[in-house]
Amino acid sequence: MATYPSIDSELLRTFVAIADQGGFTRAGEVVNRTQSAVSMQMKRLEDDVVQRPLFQRQGRVLNLTAEGQVLLGYARRILKLHSEVFNTLREPHMVGTVKIGTPDDYVMRFLPDILSRFSQVYPLIQVEVHCESSAQLLLRQDLDLSIITREPGMEIGQILRQERFVWAEAVGFCPHEQTPVPLAMFNNDCFCRLWATHALDASGRDYRVAYTSASLSAIMAVVSAGLAVTAQLESLITSDLRVLGESEGLPQLPSASIVLLRNPNNPSPITECLAEHIAEGFKR
Repeated sequence: MATYPSIDSELLRTFVAIADQGGFTRAGEVVNRTQSAVSMQMKRLEDDVVQRPLFQRQGRVLNLTAEGQVLLGYARRILKLHSEVFNTLREPHMVGTVKIGTPDDYVMRFLPDILSRFSQVYPLIQVEVHCESSAQLLLRQDLDLSIITREPGMEIGQILRQERFVWAEAVGFCPHEQTPVPLAMFNNDCFCRLWATHALDASGRDYRVAYTSASLSAIMAVVSAGLAVTAQLESLITSDLRVLGESEGLPQLPSASIVLLRNPNNPSPITECLAEHIAEGFKR
């Protein structure tokens, strides 16, 4: 039977931190190592263990190679199992509090299933959910985990999901035929609102922002009543809405990334357990 070199979990932990943080320096802060120590770890991982290049640079941007992407998936699973073993054997009844931040967008779509599964495994952990925009969450220093939306090429942290923005209106209504087109959008600090208005400007389509709110529920209520068109992530479009496109005279919108940020100043087994459940929940 063939034998293979073992992979030190610390090497994998550093490798994942580099992928999440986008560079060796920030990864070193997360794993509490110097940049040179991180570089030596990755040289060992590439040269002695997997014997494949894992990183490639494009200017100042550090990307994973195809082999690195494959290893990243395995590394997350290995570290997850490693964490589960110790949590189960050492701390089967963890008690404490974890604070997570998320835009209102994802609360109803993803969190119910995630928190339900998490509470079944760790019923004594209190979860605080703070709903704010991605821009506001980036400024928070007191949260353990933050789920935010990022533009393509601007990802930081762990990518949970990538999907496109789409135009939508209520089935049976045609507000897209009005001139100017009435829009229901998030408030000004939401970059998806900027994407939508810039796309309309570029296409020469007249519009007016008729309704604004920080609440996705409020926006969807307006749209469901047939009063306006909205632009949202495709996974947030409910069955009573229909997706619009170029055939309705609306421009194509870009995709976005949903990412998970960990607070490097406050790591804990509780936080990591919830992070794993969040990552799994956004795959569904």
